[in-house]
Amino acid sequence: MASEPEVFTITAAQAGISQDQKGRQRTYLIGMGLRTSCFVLALIFSGPIRWFLVAGAILLPYFAVVIANAGRERGAWRGNGAYQPPQRDAITDRPSDFE
Repeated sequence: MASEPEVFTITAAQAGISQDQKGRQRTYLIGMGLRTSCFVLALIFSGPIRWFLVAGAILLPYFAVVIANAGRERGAWRGNGAYQPPQRDAITDRPSDFE
C-alpha cells in the first residue's frame, strides 16, 4: 500500500473527528491487549505474581475506557499563547470623528 504523505499542522485547529476516533480506538485496543495478556499469564504463573496479573486483568478495562474516552478534551487550545479576544471600540453617544 502507498503511504500517505506527511501533513504539517499550520493552524491551531483540532484534528479531524475520524483521526481522533482512530487514536482513541488504538489506545483502547492496546489496553485490552494488555488485559488479555495479564489474564493469560495469570493462568501460567503462580505465587504473588499471579495475583498481580489478576488485579491487572480486573482493573485494566476501567482504565482503558477512561483513557480512551478522554479524547478531544486533551490539548483543547493549541495556539502559541493564551486566547485574546479581539479589541472592540466602545460605543459612545455621538461620533467624535465628525465634530
